[in-house]
Amino acid sequence: MPNAMEAPRGDATGFTKYIKHDLLSGFLVFLIALPLCLGISLASGFPAIAGIFTAIIGSLVATVISNSELTIKGPAAGLIVILIGCVQDFGVNGSIGGFTAADISAYRMALAVGVVAALLQIVFGFFRAGILGEFFPVSTVHGMLAAIGVIIIAKQFPVALGVTASGEPLELLLEIPHFVRAANPAIAAIGMTSLFIMFVWPTVRRWWKPLAVLPAPLVVLLVAVPMGMGFDLMHEHSYTLRDHEYQLGEQYLVTMPDRMFGMFDQIAFPDFSALALPIAWKWVFMFFAIGSLESVLSAKAVDLIDPWKRKSSMDRDIMAVGAGNLLASLVGGLPMISEIVRSKANIDNGARTRFANFWHGIFLLACVALIPTVLHRIPLAALAAMLVYTGYRLAHPSEFVHVYHIGRAQLVIFVTTLIAVLLTDLLIGIGIGITVKIILHLVNGVPLQSLFKTYLDVEPRGDGTCVVRARQSAVFSNWISFRRQLEDVGLVQRQNVILDLSGTHLVDHTVMGKLYQLQDDFEREDLRLEITGLDWHRPATEHEQAARKRIPWRFQRLTLVVDPACEEHVAAAFLKFGALGYTAFPCSSGGRCQREDGHEPTVWSAVRMEVIAPQAVCTEIYNYVRDQVLDGRGVTAWLDWVEVLQRDAFVVPASEQPLPEAAMASANGMASTNGNVLSS
Repeated sequence: MPNAMEAPRGDATGFTKYIKHDLLSGFLVFLIALPLCLGISLASGFPAIAGIFTAIIGSLVATVISNSELTIKGPAAGLIVILIGCVQDFGVNGSIGGFTAADISAYRMALAVGVVAALLQIVFGFFRAGILGEFFPVSTVHGMLAAIGVIIIAKQFPVALGVTASGEPLELLLEIPHFVRAANPAIAAIGMTSLFIMFVWPTVRRWWKPLAVLPAPLVVLLVAVPMGMGFDLMHEHSYTLRDHEYQLGEQYLVTMPDRMFGMFDQIAFPDFSALALPIAWKWVFMFFAIGSLESVLSAKAVDLIDPWKRKSSMDRDIMAVGAGNLLASLVGGLPMISEIVRSKANIDNGARTRFANFWHGIFLLACVALIPTVLHRIPLAALAAMLVYTGYRLAHPSEFVHVYHIGRAQLVIFVTTLIAVLLTDLLIGIGIGITVKIILHLVNGVPLQSLFKTYLDVEPRGDGTCVVRARQSAVFSNWISFRRQLEDVGLVQRQNVILDLSGTHLVDHTVMGKLYQLQDDFEREDLRLEITGLDWHRPATEHEQAARKRIPWRFQRLTLVVDPACEEHVAAAFLKFGALGYTAFPCSSGGRCQREDGHEPTVWSAVRMEVIAPQAVCTEIYNYVRDQVLDGRGVTAWLDWVEVLQRDAFVVPASEQPLPEAAMASANGMASTNGNVLSS
């Protein structure tokens, strides 16, 4: 691992010192970004060149404003659904047949929405509101991204087949068999070959190391462009296959300027009259909220995989994204975020500083300015295939498995959000997902007053350490306040923090994950955040980030009333069979069976002994006492069930997990006979 003391910095010295690494990585990222920028822009209802504008501006602005060293700024597939929804609400969207006047009008109105959303991002970043991106529960965010993936697949798969289609995502998915039958064979050949390469190439790169330098999108272009030339897509013509005539032509190619530096003719300006429409403000919020959220999540993810563990300021990053979006929207670009796929490739390619992002933008600028006619030969079907693969990765089946391993409740939230987004829209779908999350919290015993309020008690210890005791709950909806108090006590005041969660009813999955991230933040500052008190909670699953709920554990209690002479023998049996401890105290016993003269009962001295342990331990002790201890001595014994808060106080480390509910229910039948009496 690189030494943190030698972490490269994107300053004037770093520019020259690391230019070899950053220039190479910037070029390799450019090869990935070029087709993706074109495809994402077209899928969003924007002209293809708009995506290039965005990436160029992002590379220049973010390099100056953001302190995130390895993130790549540019258009992202996660925003396609918002952008196309906005354009469609303003009119219609551009498609294979090119852009009409109505399409251009809707596009310019969407640019006005982008300007206002960008201003909001700048303001929120300036007032250090970047932490607002942490409000959304993780399972809801993943469900939203999976839904976006499904929508991208539904909308781009017909394009990969050369079919014009429109409709809601679920309708399009149901129509896939029809699209396959209606496919243009030549275009489908390009699209399916490109899709095959996208799926297979990662495996090929692992098998044959010399090919590892070639990214899959570049390989797609190297294959798809010659295929398009072979089908002569530059000229309008038709062909017949199986008695069916199909049309081919430039409508299946990316529209680009027809001369060098023609990109400047493509600059478009916002139509601010759109802001007079109420629907525009819905999309302003969506651009701002979802764009900021995705950007923050990506920037955080990049920080986690940064070889030098450098920490980015989320507020500066949002300001950089906002400034980039403002300039991009003013000249015809679509919104940008910190894009995770290109950023990961940037790290893998050996980038050192933020200038890798700068160089990737310079290469994009040179390409679109100098060789636009070459870019015009890229088939739309190839770009659509790349996006179908991107959508598949967002909605990959492993996402469902991963969420299930965290907890069934998280899977419910994930699937609910996914379905709600598909049936409604992003805003309503996310709202439904958050509502389900809150309902589940209330069902799990979270006090209503603690949903949005934190209850933390700070106890200084005087040795550079303080104890923070949490009460009520630690859940996504009060995490922002929770985190700020921990950061103030620890990072600002330069103290180690011991966080005691034993007083909480519930610590949800979102908070568990963010606490681990916060531990990394403390570690970078040579401080320690120690999380304690979770032994009092039962995890939903074995996953380390599973929600923890404070639920009393059910154990059996075996009570014995024995002759004092038996006490030592019985105590040895308790410990022999796995009990961690027991209680014993003198008592008096009397009853009909102790009458000496047959008339009056007598009272005799005895010892009452109790042990609390798992059912198996209590059963073994019970059987042992019955078979070995009685021997003519009076012993009274009974079993019942008790609930305990600290499981470890009653279970040896190697013992089983708590008794399953089904076993408890059947055992309760036995427990109902509390009064089982053993006597000689």
